[in-house]
Amino acid sequence: MDIPPLAGKIAALSLSALPVSYALNHVSALSHPLGVALMSALILVLLFVAIYSLSHSEISYDPLYAVFAVFAFTSVVDLIISLQEDGYVVGFMEFYTKEGEPYLRTAHGVFICYWDGIVHYLLYLAMAGAICRRKRYRNLGLYWLGSFIMSILVFLPGNILGKYSSEIRPAFFLTIPYMLVPCWAGMRVFNQSQAPTYCTPNMVQEEQRKGLLQRPADLALVIYLALAGFFTLFRGLVVLDCPTDACFVYIYQYEPYLRDPVAYPKVQMLVYMFYVLPFYCLAAYALIFPGCSWLPDWALLFAGAIGQAQFSHMGASLHPRTPFTYRVPEDAWTCFFVCNLLYALGPHLLAYRCLRRPAFFLRPPPPGPLGHHKKQN
Repeated sequence: MDIPPLAGKIAALSLSALPVSYALNHVSALSHPLGVALMSALILVLLFVAIYSLSHSEISYDPLYAVFAVFAFTSVVDLIISLQEDGYVVGFMEFYTKEGEPYLRTAHGVFICYWDGIVHYLLYLAMAGAICRRKRYRNLGLYWLGSFIMSILVFLPGNILGKYSSEIRPAFFLTIPYMLVPCWAGMRVFNQSQAPTYCTPNMVQEEQRKGLLQRPADLALVIYLALAGFFTLFRGLVVLDCPTDACFVYIYQYEPYLRDPVAYPKVQMLVYMFYVLPFYCLAAYALIFPGCSWLPDWALLFAGAIGQAQFSHMGASLHPRTPFTYRVPEDAWTCFFVCNLLYALGPHLLAYRCLRRPAFFLRPPPPGPLGHHKKQN
């Protein structure tokens, strides 16, 4: 695989997080929460200045290049945090997890750091490389945007509402630009032109004349969306303390992690119920009725969101940082893995189907002159 030169430069710059974090970990002034927050802000400012001086032409072409470069650096930091909390490395980020954001030491915090340090990091390098070569990266950007938004939607409310609410430190306020910048980046990604589909009007008309029964893959996806929607609603009712026997059995015998006082699993299920469930209903509608041109973009965005959410949720359900009483019982592992893996896989299949054969979702072509002539006769 050909790695663009400046993408490689971003990778090299991001790896500077290793010596920087190691050196800062031995600075005694960083034993105070305010010192951690100020030093973190200073490092990000210096990092932006370095990126701007090294890649001015790329930033002039697309300002998101600077965003991806800075976030690539923070992704390496997150990977260091997750490896440190799992005992694979020592002496790097203890000062930050102790005095900056102690909630990153939870099982959920560890797994969002893994996701950011691996998946987001590779996406940042790929999108930066696309900017270097002046190529499109809209699809990668939509997947990243969905993943990033889901992480923020769950992590920040979980920090405020859960048992770590008393551990909020000044470094927490660094998440404000961390939220605002992706919103601006998301608007730029959505405004980019879409890749050409190479679907002729005849192909679009032929595809859109087919009923659902003539499209077995779409029929399977509609059935999946119905089942996934029911599962989403059910788990939402479980965390809302629904008194039915089925909810009681599920939360104690299959997913006791939903009772964990850290609040992340509860917030996750509520986000699923209020955001993902409506999308499933709309996606099923778009698979039945042609011309819903919005589905491919939103399918990619939700695939990224649910991929990140399920990775964090499944990992935290089994991680040793989760108290034993809230981990998935061994006799329920098979059911837990099958249900949650299918829940993560389905949106990715939907996104793949939309990108692979988009003709059904394109707007019907306007009738040509020949069609008007026939109608007049």
